[in-house]
Amino acid sequence: MNRGRKDMEQKHFGYRVLVVDDEPSVCDACHEALAIEGYMVDTALSGEKALEVLGTSRYDIILLDLKMPGMSGMEALEKLKEVAPKADVVMMTGYATVESAVEAMKLGAIDYIKKPFTNRELAGKLLQVLERKGPPGNR
Repeated sequence: MNRGRKDMEQKHFGYRVLVVDDEPSVCDACHEALAIEGYMVDTALSGEKALEVLGTSRYDIILLDLKMPGMSGMEALEKLKEVAPKADVVMMTGYATVESAVEAMKLGAIDYIKKPFTNRELAGKLLQVLERKGPPGNR
């Protein structure tokens, strides 16, 4: 069983994920779930903080909450794509509508995941993104 976990960690080793959500519990849960999968994970509690972090670090995937106080997820998406155009952005939302999904895709998001989600659903969504992306730092 340990061998399977090690193989899984090897598979995701090198991929960096930034989780952006104003709820610390969501950031913590995503961090824990993704770190177990072998991702290198950082968190930010606002769009503004995410922009600061992106000034010093590179990420392969950004998980971004749609509804946040201050800078909304859509505003943050536009700015994050300017600063980190190669990062794939997956929107997280408890308020998924066709309209918001279409708007997010037009602004550069690659996909979205509806809250609440399980660790398995989150890992599956990131795996879908990685299958399109290729090796870490490839793009």
